[in-house]
Amino acid sequence: MSRRDYWQDPKAPKPTSRKPSASVFVTDGAGAILLLRRTDTGLWTIPTGGLKKGETISHCAIRECEEETGLKVEITGLVGVFSTPEHLIAYGDGEVRQPVNVCLRARVTGGNAAPTAEASDIRWVQPDQIGGYEIHPAILRRIRHGIESSGPHVD
Repeated sequence: MSRRDYWQDPKAPKPTSRKPSASVFVTDGAGAILLLRRTDTGLWTIPTGGLKKGETISHCAIRECEEETGLKVEITGLVGVFSTPEHLIAYGDGEVRQPVNVCLRARVTGGNAAPTAEASDIRWVQPDQIGGYEIHPAILRRIRHGIESSGPHVD
């Protein structure tokens, strides 16, 4: 399914849905952040995906991280709730989603990092190196808040 992300774009299509999702801000013992490169857009991101029926937001974040990177994680806290209408995602089927994302902090408990159908590359990146990666502004907001603040963000 094709996808196009919009950010603060007055020409973006009008939203047709709002759906909850979870993302996970995973750090290692040295403070590096887990990034993956999306296969559909080529942009770098943190593990993120839609909430399924019957699961909690924590289970969603854990599942998405393992599906996208091969790593098992434990949730350790909350980065924030990101629901700005400035971010829209248009899909090839006509859906234009305004996401509501809960971004959680986590640490790795197992698994092996490896590319997947959703991630062509996986890297541990030091916070001061994040600027060298092409990251959508909505995702960069989550990452920056995870780096710069210990308290949760709420839109």
